[in-house]
Amino acid sequence: MSEREPGETHFGFRNVSRADKAGLVRGVFDSVARRYDVMNDLMSAGVHRLWKDAMVDWLAPRPGWRVLDVAGGTGDIAFRIADRAAGAAIVVADINENMLSVGRDRAIDRGRLAGLDWVVADAEKLPLPASSVDAYTIAFGIRNVTDIPAALREARRVLRPGGRFLCLEFAHVEQPVLRALYDAWSFKALPQIGRMVAGDADSYRYLAESIRKFPDQQAFAGMIGAAGLEQVKVRNLSGGIAALHSAYAI
Repeated sequence: MSEREPGETHFGFRNVSRADKAGLVRGVFDSVARRYDVMNDLMSAGVHRLWKDAMVDWLAPRPGWRVLDVAGGTGDIAFRIADRAAGAAIVVADINENMLSVGRDRAIDRGRLAGLDWVVADAEKLPLPASSVDAYTIAFGIRNVTDIPAALREARRVLRPGGRFLCLEFAHVEQPVLRALYDAWSFKALPQIGRMVAGDADSYRYLAESIRKFPDQQAFAGMIGAAGLEQVKVRNLSGGIAALHSAYAI
């Protein structure tokens, strides 16, 4: 991996122009959208469902809240929040139209016709007014953003005073044996499963690489604080394979 030049960022282990990254990420999720949820089950042996439940448990959404779920195209987090908080108004924002299409179809199939809005939006430039939501959630999406600090500042901007920020993301495993097993799974098995199930090994190779390029738990907590969010807390899940980061707009 070479040093990045000015104007470059990473796309997995490759250096690319910052201007090109969003399009490359969009291509990944265009490719995997229809098999995304099946692949999540295969990748995590279903554990991603427990992580998402833990996220919404910690959020403890209240009836009538207005919630923004960013990078939430397929609806997994939004549906959980809706089940927990009667009358919540949930905006599902995703930069990828294909992912949102999957989520809308799932909502219709389940008879979820009220309380959900589906919006194509960039996490770095949200089409919402300042101080307009009670909670901002993002699950397995922040690492794909080109300018993470900008996305965190947008989260701070749209949250009302006292509003909650909650992020679920893959993290850094600290225990050496577990880390070795996880690396073997990520870089050897995952692309092959992607090839067989979704017909796309390269996209899942990118997803594994993007996890390794994401800041560790404490570094990301520092970024959240630098964006103006306060009371930052971290909870590791499954030995640090994933982590929850919580903060508030004060």
